[in-house]
Amino acid sequence: MLDLKNPASQQEAMEAFFFGYQAFTAKADEMLERRGLSRVHQRIVFFIARYPALSVKELLELLGVSKQALNIPLRQLQEMHLVDSVASETDKRKRLLQLSEEGVRLEQSLRREQVKLLQRAFSDAGEEAVSGWLAVNQALCATRNL
Repeated sequence: MLDLKNPASQQEAMEAFFFGYQAFTAKADEMLERRGLSRVHQRIVFFIARYPALSVKELLELLGVSKQALNIPLRQLQEMHLVDSVASETDKRKRLLQLSEEGVRLEQSLRREQVKLLQRAFSDAGEEAVSGWLAVNQALCATRNL
């Protein structure tokens, strides 16, 4: 176990996290850049794929951003015909988000690259390490709204 009272251990843990995240996002960032998109666009597409018929309000809550922060990238995705906004059948005022066919292809290609990386890392690290990694990330998620 790392001694997080020790500055060198703190830096080691943070460096591993920073470089791990950089490796995780590098290929997706390249793919997005070719389309004139960024990581924020990927997060939007990811959560719409993860939760079909997601409302804008629900997306705002998941991303933890303001309407103003979401407005431009969401509009860009809609203008590029990657995301569609449809009226809810139960409440016509409510807009539900879904990926277009092209949006589904984009999300799947981004996810495929990141899953390949995770598969390699998980295979190298072993089952116990993967369980620990998942537990650490879930614990970090639990602190999100603190």
